[in-house]
Amino acid sequence: MLAKTYEPLVELTRGAIVESIHFGSVVVCDNAGKVHFQMGDPDLVTYLRSTAKPLQVLALLENPASEQYHFSNPEIAIMCASHSGTNEHVTVLQGLQKKLGISEKDLQCGIHLPFDRVTANHIIRGEEELSSLRHNCSGKHSGMLALATLLSAPKETYLDLDNPTQQLILKTCGEMFDFPAGQFEMGVDGCSAPVFAVPMRNAARAYALLCQPKSLSSQRAAACHKITHAMMAYPYLVAGPERFDTDIMKATSGKLIAKTGAEGYFGVGIMPDALQPGSPALGIMVKISDGDLKERARPVVIMSILHHFGLLSSDMEQQLQVYDRHPIANWRDIPIGEIRPSTQLVESLRAWKIKR
Repeated sequence: MLAKTYEPLVELTRGAIVESIHFGSVVVCDNAGKVHFQMGDPDLVTYLRSTAKPLQVLALLENPASEQYHFSNPEIAIMCASHSGTNEHVTVLQGLQKKLGISEKDLQCGIHLPFDRVTANHIIRGEEELSSLRHNCSGKHSGMLALATLLSAPKETYLDLDNPTQQLILKTCGEMFDFPAGQFEMGVDGCSAPVFAVPMRNAARAYALLCQPKSLSSQRAAACHKITHAMMAYPYLVAGPERFDTDIMKATSGKLIAKTGAEGYFGVGIMPDALQPGSPALGIMVKISDGDLKERARPVVIMSILHHFGLLSSDMEQQLQVYDRHPIANWRDIPIGEIRPSTQLVESLRAWKIKR
C-alpha cells in the first residue's frame, strides 16, 4: 500500500466535536538516512524554506578564509536565524556587517515589519526605525554576502542562481542531504533568495548529520559544531520572544537545535547522547499541509514526538506547556475545547515505541 502524502497530525476541538484538523507529514531519521519514525510520505518533496538556514551557512563557515572574520557565536546564530527584528537582533547584525565591510544597503531581502509585536508597535508609532536589518532573513543575507566576498563573486548579484555564492551553497547542501543539487526543485523564497525542495527524509538526515558530523571531513565537522553550538547557546537570536524555536532550545539546554520554516515546515536536530548515553543524533522534519500560518500545529507535533522519545523532563514540559496539548479559551477566557495531537499520531507513536 502506498503511503499517504499527508495524514492527520493535530486536531482542535470545540465541546465534544473535533472542529479542525491539521494534516501533514513527519519523518525522523538518523545521520545515515535510516527512518526511525514516519507519518505521511517521507519522500515528500517540499521546500524547507527557512529551515534550510543552518545548512546554507555551512558553505561560509567551512571555508578556511572565513577564519579572518572570527565569527562569534551570536553572529553565527543570527546567520541561521529567522529573527524577530528586535533591537538586540539589529545590534548583532550591525556589528556583523561592520566586520564584513557591508551595510544594510547591500541586502536584497526587502523590508517588512518585525515579527516581534512590541518592536513593530514602536515602529508604527515612529519610535523605532524600519529597515532591512529588521527583516527576518537579514542574517542569512549578510552571511551570503560574506561568502560572495570570499569567493570574489559579484555582490550585486549574490542572489542569482548562477552566482558562485549560490552554486556553492547548493552543492554543500546537496552533500548534506545526500541528494544531488542538480535534482533540487528550485524556487524563489520570500526574501528573494533561491529556495530548494528535497525529500523530507533527506532533510531530516541533514539535520542529524549537522548534530553528529563524525563521518564528515574535519573541516566540515568543525563548521557543523560551530552552527549547533551557536544556535543552542543563543536561542533568542535564532528567533525571538514568544517563538517556539527559541523557547524549546532554551528549555532543553543543549539537547537539540530547532528551526522554523514558512508554510508549515519545521526542523529539529537532536544531539547525540541527548536521549540516553550513546544515543545517536536524530533529525525531525515536519510539514503541515495547510501552511500552519499561526504556527499552532507544528509545536504540538514536535512536543508529541519528544514526549515519546523521553527527552522532556517535567521542568521542560512546564516551560513549554503553551506549545503542547492545551485548552483553548474564547475572548472571555472561557474554555471551549483544546488543541491536541491527533488520535492517529498518538497511536502511531505508541506503536513505534512498542516496536522499538
